[in-house]
Amino acid sequence: MEQSEAMKRDQYEELLEPLELELVAMARWAKTHGERICVLFEGRDTAGKGGTIKAISERINPRQCRVVALPKPSEIERTQWYFQRYVPHLPAAGEIVLFDRSWYNRAGVEKVMGFATEEQVEKFLREVPVFEKLLVDDGIRLFKYWLSASQEAQEERFAERLEDPLKRWKLSPIDIKARTLYDEYSKARETMFAATHTEAAPWTVVDYNDQKHGRLTLIRDLLDRLPDTDVPQDDIDWPELGHPPLTEDFDLIKPIPPFQVED
Repeated sequence: MEQSEAMKRDQYEELLEPLELELVAMARWAKTHGERICVLFEGRDTAGKGGTIKAISERINPRQCRVVALPKPSEIERTQWYFQRYVPHLPAAGEIVLFDRSWYNRAGVEKVMGFATEEQVEKFLREVPVFEKLLVDDGIRLFKYWLSASQEAQEERFAERLEDPLKRWKLSPIDIKARTLYDEYSKARETMFAATHTEAAPWTVVDYNDQKHGRLTLIRDLLDRLPDTDVPQDDIDWPELGHPPLTEDFDLIKPIPPFQVED
């Protein structure tokens, strides 16, 4: 299959199913061995971060797999060390944390939109390799993905969101303004890559012009970069099932009637 062909949903779901089993195995392995997994998802607006995060987390216990999508910093947070607001969200033993955008906001949207000064951005680019090496040296498995989409694909997705009332909430004034700053974002990305693509925490770029193909590619790469995650099922103490079904009675509270479907 050529990369330019749009993947059909039935083919995507067929290919995703075995990866979901591997993701569940990954979560079981992380919990069993106390592993800490942290994945950063970066890219242009509409690239496909949310859909990929959903595909990874959907089959995993939400108490173990957390999605972090922080709002803009508060007045107090603006006075803190830049990384301070992100540190509490890092994974503990057995946890998987998926960052829907991360500390790299400073090198991207904050730089391009003028929310951070040049001095702040330069300071960030000096500090982030040190910060990430500390995380990796402490045992956190850190993965950094950039989801790449062309301006043509981005415009198509913007139009789709604008037309769909269920997706319109995804558009913000910043997203609209970003459409006119495509080149500026490209330059900021290249500067960021040059400063933060390190041996300890390298970047991985994934083609997301076809989002379904991109999700499968990213998930396969993530799984392949982990050690053997197989935990023998015999080691798990499964409960015994088989008690007879029981019937519930509601004496004081009357259940509401089922939703009625009109003919």
